[in-house]
Amino acid sequence: MNIFLIGYRCTGKTSVGRSLAKSLGRPFLDADSELVKEQDLNISEIVRKHGWDAFRKIESDVIKRVCDLDDHVVAAGGGAVLNDKNVKHMKRSGKLVWLKATPETIKKRILQDKNTKDFRPALTSKGSVEEIQETLLIRNPYYEKAMDFDVDTDDIGIDEVCHAIIKKLVTF
Repeated sequence: MNIFLIGYRCTGKTSVGRSLAKSLGRPFLDADSELVKEQDLNISEIVRKHGWDAFRKIESDVIKRVCDLDDHVVAAGGGAVLNDKNVKHMKRSGKLVWLKATPETIKKRILQDKNTKDFRPALTSKGSVEEIQETLLIRNPYYEKAMDFDVDTDDIGIDEVCHAIIKKLVTF
């Protein structure tokens, strides 16, 4: 059984995923990093050259391949849940954990992240907090529908998030 971490950008999917994988003695895989490695372009370049639809298609191909693995901890791209097929593949392959954070926390983390420009291109033409709020309004129902359970990452550290995930996984 794989463990898929889903959620908006900068909610902790990669950081928590690495730590969770280490705690569980499992391999960790970041779907966005796999996509970038495979395409030899960063996400911003893919979107700029080919558009969001092409990016989402490549993302779906990566998700499908990742779902053929077993006992991995996987950080899924923030928009992976927008595609029902991605969700079905992930559900068949494991459990989905929604990592949540407030727009203010997300903005703070985005501003601190050196990789934001290359790995997290703007999704709208709005300002940062407005974009985050608008995108969460659209995506939260997808995350909620896809998840097996959620963990709020706002005011707790990576170790605490991992502990909460492990504790909840025991009940499944």
